[in-house]
Amino acid sequence: MIDINLIRTNPELVKNNIKKKFQDEKLILVDEAKDLDEKIRKYKNECEQLRSERNQKSAEIGICMRNKDSERANTLKNEVSAINDKISKDEAKQVELEEKLKKIMLTIPNIIDDSVPIGKDDNFNVEVARFGDPKVPDYEVPYHADIMERLGGLDIDSARVTSGTGFYYLVGDIARLHSAILSYARDYMINNGFTYVIPPFMIHGDVVNGVMSFTEMENMMYKIEGEDLYLIGTSEHSMIGRFKNTIIKENDLPLKLTSYSPCFRKEIGAHGIEERGVYRVHQFEKQEMVVICKPEESKAWYEKMWKLSVDLFRSMDIPVRQLECCSGDLADLKVKSCDIEAWSPRQKKYFEVCSCSNLGDAQARRLGIRFKSEKGNQLAHTLNNTVVAPPRMLIAFLENNYMPDGSIKIPEPLRMYMGGMSKISPKK
Repeated sequence: MIDINLIRTNPELVKNNIKKKFQDEKLILVDEAKDLDEKIRKYKNECEQLRSERNQKSAEIGICMRNKDSERANTLKNEVSAINDKISKDEAKQVELEEKLKKIMLTIPNIIDDSVPIGKDDNFNVEVARFGDPKVPDYEVPYHADIMERLGGLDIDSARVTSGTGFYYLVGDIARLHSAILSYARDYMINNGFTYVIPPFMIHGDVVNGVMSFTEMENMMYKIEGEDLYLIGTSEHSMIGRFKNTIIKENDLPLKLTSYSPCFRKEIGAHGIEERGVYRVHQFEKQEMVVICKPEESKAWYEKMWKLSVDLFRSMDIPVRQLECCSGDLADLKVKSCDIEAWSPRQKKYFEVCSCSNLGDAQARRLGIRFKSEKGNQLAHTLNNTVVAPPRMLIAFLENNYMPDGSIKIPEPLRMYMGGMSKISPKK
C-alpha cells in the first residue's frame, strides 16, 4: 500500500507506475482515491469546526446558567444538540468513505524501483548473471519422478488416493535427503548470522491482508472453514505478521530471521498442478529468510539476500542464474524482485527455485510495523527470499548430481546430514 501523500501531491507518478505494470484498468482508481481523500478531509475539517463551535456554545451555556438566563441557555442547548447530530452524521460518512478509500489503496500497486525492467509478463524477465557452468552429461538424465521412483523414494499414486492430485509421499533415502537439504539450509543461514524461527502455520485474515494482495490471496491461500484462519503459503506471512502494530528499537535493526515451515498453496492460475512429479504441488516445505530493516538499508540487503541463495546452491554443485523480474511480473506489493533459477541438465534450461523480493514499506504500512528513531517513529522496510524449497530444489539437486549408474552423488556439505552417505543407489 502506497502513501496517500503520493496521490495528493503526485498522482501522475502513481498513474505512470500503474502503466508500467500494464494494469491500465486501475488508472481510474487514482482519481477515485484522490476524490475520496478530499471528501474525507473536508468532513474532518467540518467536524473540527463543529466541535469548536460546540465548545464555545457549551461555555456560553455555563455563563447563561450562572446569570439565570434560562431562555438563552435552552436555545444554546438545542443548538448544541443539533451540532452533535451533525457531527455524528459527518463521522459516520467519514468512516464509510475511509473504508472505500482503504479498499482502493490496497489495490493500487506499490511504486517499483527505477531499475526494474519494463515488460508485460515473465517473458520479459532479464538474465543478469550466471554462476557455475551449466553442463549436459553424455548420458541421459531421466525425469525427476522416475529418478525418485527408481531410488524407492516417491509414491504419488497412494497420495492421490489419500489426498488427491498435487500431493506425494517421499520415502526412504529421498525423504532423508529432503530433510538433509532443509537442515543444511537452516544451519547455513544460522552461520550467516540469521536467527532461526519456527512460526505458526496458520494466520488470521488481517495478517493475510497485510502481507499480500487480494489476488494473491485468492489464488494461493487455503481458508479454514468456519474460522478466521488461513494456512500459510510461505513462512514469510507469519514471520512478518509477528511484528504487527509494533515499534522496534532502532538499535535492534536489522532483524535477520530464517524460518522453517510447511507451505500450502491452491496454485490457481495458468500453470496448474503437475499430474506426475513434484515441481508444482499443493504442499511442500521451505526454509525462508526475512529481513526487517531501515529504509536506507533495504537495497543493500536485497543484494545480500539473493547472493546467499546463489552461494548455497553452488555449495551443492548446482549451476544457477539470477533473473531480474520485469514490471508486469511483480506482485503489487513488491518494489523489486529477482528469481534464482537452477540448471536442469535434462531439460537443458533453467527453472525457478528461489524468489527474492524487496517490498519497501508496503507490508509495514499495512501492518503498522515501525521503528523508533531520532526523527520519530518511521515505517520499516521488509524483504524476503527463499533459502531452499524442496521438493523443487530437490529436482535440481537430483538432476545435477545424477550419475550414469542411476545413483545420486551426495556433495560433501550434505554428508553429515545423511549419516556419512556419499551416494544414494537405485533399489534392486
